[in-house]
Amino acid sequence: MKKYYEFKPLNVGRWLIWSLFALLLAVMPLMFKSGLATTVLSQMGIAVIACLSYNMLLGQGGMLSFGHAVYTGLGSFMAIHALNSISGGWPLPVSLVPLVGGVAGVGFAILFGYVTTRKSGTTFAMITLGLGELVFALSLMIPEFFGGEGGVSGNRVTGSAWAGITFGPPIQVYYLIAVYTFFAVAAMYAFTRTPLGRMLNAVRDNPERVEFVGYNTRKIRYIAFILAGFFAGISGGLGALNFEIVTAEVVGAGRSGAYLLFTFLGGATFFFGPIIGGILMVLAFVLLSEFTKAWLLYLGLIFMFMVMYAPGGVASLVMMNLRLAAYGKLRQIWVSYLALGVTGLVLLAGASAMVEMVYHLQLDSAVGSQLRFLGATLDVKGLNSWFGAGFVLLTGLGLFELTRRQFLREWGEIQEEIEKEIKRQEAL
Repeated sequence: MKKYYEFKPLNVGRWLIWSLFALLLAVMPLMFKSGLATTVLSQMGIAVIACLSYNMLLGQGGMLSFGHAVYTGLGSFMAIHALNSISGGWPLPVSLVPLVGGVAGVGFAILFGYVTTRKSGTTFAMITLGLGELVFALSLMIPEFFGGEGGVSGNRVTGSAWAGITFGPPIQVYYLIAVYTFFAVAAMYAFTRTPLGRMLNAVRDNPERVEFVGYNTRKIRYIAFILAGFFAGISGGLGALNFEIVTAEVVGAGRSGAYLLFTFLGGATFFFGPIIGGILMVLAFVLLSEFTKAWLLYLGLIFMFMVMYAPGGVASLVMMNLRLAAYGKLRQIWVSYLALGVTGLVLLAGASAMVEMVYHLQLDSAVGSQLRFLGATLDVKGLNSWFGAGFVLLTGLGLFELTRRQFLREWGEIQEEIEKEIKRQEAL
């Protein structure tokens, strides 16, 4: 009998991962019940969507953009105006306000992308930088829309409540963000499995060959740019609902730089890399900034370290160790990992002590010459504190370098063993 239907086997692993992801989004507020935790988790969901939308350009399309905040920011402004229109009687559910931001992101991406995607490479990056600066300048020149320096504020507790959901309590806003995060992440992953997503990767890797086989590389970049603008606008709309205020800072170069920085740190070459990057971005901006005034300096040092030693980001380190575990080689190198971690912490302690003393001397010297650091009292005017911090720094640096070289030797030997194992299996 002729088969008219063919059922593909169920991918249990993929369904399990997505189920665990949904479960994690649902139970996280139950695990961390404080108000700060709910706020941080909400911001993480917003940042994850923004970083993934940026990675549609950078990681999947090879388009280095310095102005992605234009689309998240303008989406935020359109969403906050839509929220205020609901207060004025506009019949739109508050839960759909982020979609207004997404539609706005699409509109501005169609407008600006028509110009930017006509070029590629460095020219594309410079055009996006110029557009970003242009929009930021306009945000201060058109107070009727952007609200001037004070921005535009709104009230999310408006319109008619559905099933008692008013979006007043932060937990309700979190679950709305979680729903949007899940479906946005799923949609962006689905895009990577489509022919268009595959062709976008080809444009990134070899645009000349793509043109040779008959595809328009500019059109492919343009469509991807529009889709990225949609998800960026959703992220901005969720941010407007979460904070209930939008200022010119959301379209600034600093925000665009943050998307680039943390997408790279998370790992632009892997789909889950920007998810890690979005989480790291919130931890840096919300938590790290509370611990030290030098957090931006630490962030820059971490970025330099990752560029030098792990250019694939955190995701590449995760995949590297999963590969080692798959071949049973991870146990051969765990001692080197431990040594790298210990010597790295010694190096970090010495460098951090120096940095904190410099910042205290420059910014907080009026409150005294002493400061507490990792349980120790340091005197910025005492030679002993500076000598001790320098000694720890140099000792950690020397030990870390020796350990790193030993690690690289062991790593090379393990890679050779894995290659031999692969060849042996292929021969069978």
